Amino acid sequence: MIRTGFDTARCVVVKAGSSLLQAGDAVIAAIVADIVVLRSRGVRVTLVSSGAVALGRERLGLPRGSLSLEQKQAAAAAGQPRLLDLWARAFAPHGIVTAQALLTLDVTESRRSWLNARATLETLLELGAVPIVNENDTIATDEIRYGDNDRLAARVAQLTGADLLVLLSDVAALHDADPRTTTSARPLHDIAAIDAAIHAMAGEANSAAGVGTGGMRTKILAAELAGGSGCATAIALGTATNPVLSLERSDHGSWFHPARSSANARERWISGVVSRNGAIRIDDGARRALANGKSLLPVGVQAVEGQFERGETIRILAADGSLIARGVSAYSADDARRVAGCRSDEAEARLGYRRSAALIHTDDIVPVAAADPEG
Repeated sequence: MIRTGFDTARCVVVKAGSSLLQAGDAVIAAIVADIVVLRSRGVRVTLVSSGAVALGRERLGLPRGSLSLEQKQAAAAAGQPRLLDLWARAFAPHGIVTAQALLTLDVTESRRSWLNARATLETLLELGAVPIVNENDTIATDEIRYGDNDRLAARVAQLTGADLLVLLSDVAALHDADPRTTTSARPLHDIAAIDAAIHAMAGEANSAAGVGTGGMRTKILAAELAGGSGCATAIALGTATNPVLSLERSDHGSWFHPARSSANARERWISGVVSRNGAIRIDDGARRALANGKSLLPVGVQAVEGQFERGETIRILAADGSLIARGVSAYSADDARRVAGCRSDEAEARLGYRRSAALIHTDDIVPVAAADPEG
């Protein structure tokens, strides 16, 4: 039976763990082949790949077992170029360009940095590249890091507005017991909600593999994080013949339904923090553009009220002062005033540097119902 959620996904994040990179070139080629097919269907794909530390450990001749923080950072520095080259060579025969994106925890926890990272990933996807994302282990510390790439992948899914997060694992699905030690373990293919029972089924990292920091437990937590933003999550066997495309079948892998729709999650995030002193008043033309799902461009801005920083959620007002929407501003109040009313191609000259063409991107705008009393 076909899994309908897979067919409707238009933006997908695929995460490949360290153990899969150790499995050989055929595994990597199979993952790449599936991504190529998805892209041919018009699906935007971002790849989150572990493996820098493992590759660097080998390159530097570091022993197996625990490494100090300094050794991990050194291994990451030596292994990251090798990791990127590995994926670049795998995609090259398909004419696909890859691009490196290294993130740290503070990037996705700060709204300003969040906007920067999202704009970069979005631009890469629009240009037809496949972003290869990894945590910047060379500068991350134990106190300020994701800790595992499952969590990172969930945050990247939020960054890119993904419909589906695919976590490729060394097991075929979530089971009601550890399949490596319990022969009677049964796979769970459809998980409507993540509750205490699901958490209890998650085991620890695969110590036999000797690589990686995750396990089923971190994948469940990642599915929970992604699901809160309206993104479904699938766990699948990374060494399968078609590790990603086989998820089209409902009897393959484990499918976690999102806790809420992506639209509702986006609205909750944007409406969560509103700058009471910050607002932008727009003309009727801009209002019609917003109603048709367009971004807010500087040319449609009549006035900028109050003070706000880039990344703050502000009010969008009609010409008569009524509240029509809320949105996350890509400009500070001062910069917004400098470009208000000008065409996008004039904004750079006024600012003295290049900024996003949209003052507020359409993905960051939430219309407000006429009955909403807040102003």
